[in-house]
Amino acid sequence: MPGLVLASTSRYRAELLARLRLPFDTARPDVDERPLPGEAPGSLALRLAGAKAEAVSARRPDAVVIGSDQVASCDGQVLGKPGTHEAAIAQLQAMSGREAVFLTAVAVAGPDGATGHALDTTTVRFRPLGDDDIARYVEFEQPLDCAGSFKCEGLGIALFDAIDTRDPTALVGLPLIATARLLRARGFAIP
Repeated sequence: MPGLVLASTSRYRAELLARLRLPFDTARPDVDERPLPGEAPGSLALRLAGAKAEAVSARRPDAVVIGSDQVASCDGQVLGKPGTHEAAIAQLQAMSGREAVFLTAVAVAGPDGATGHALDTTTVRFRPLGDDDIARYVEFEQPLDCAGSFKCEGLGIALFDAIDTRDPTALVGLPLIATARLLRARGFAIP
């Protein structure tokens, strides 16, 4: 089997991929993540996942490379990683009592030049959140590196009324059901 490389430096994605119990390396993809003019969130996620896989594949042509990207939106506005305490609070205030859609794409590129893709859609319904709830949550969990300003695998789960998804790992950043399917198609032994 060729080597396996995760085209990401995200610890969240690495932790998820480790669940499949396959040895892998990680590599920074160095891809411009800015959206193209008028690009829809799903198209953006798929394009960036593919670009990440292909960028690392160009440096590691002997390996199977996994790229992934997630684009979140609420009322048509794309939600990035907040980066600051204030931006996280503003994002959560804007999503209070609303739905946010998370589109998580995965691309698997191989030595043969072919790339397989998948896109997962997860809808999160936020409960009405008070300013004190939001401030307390952001202080406790510091979700500054997470699109949407929450960590559903942690205390962030308390912010929701519901999560509608086919794959709960997609919301964390790597849809493992689709990833496992794409890797099995490449000959990796995954139960």
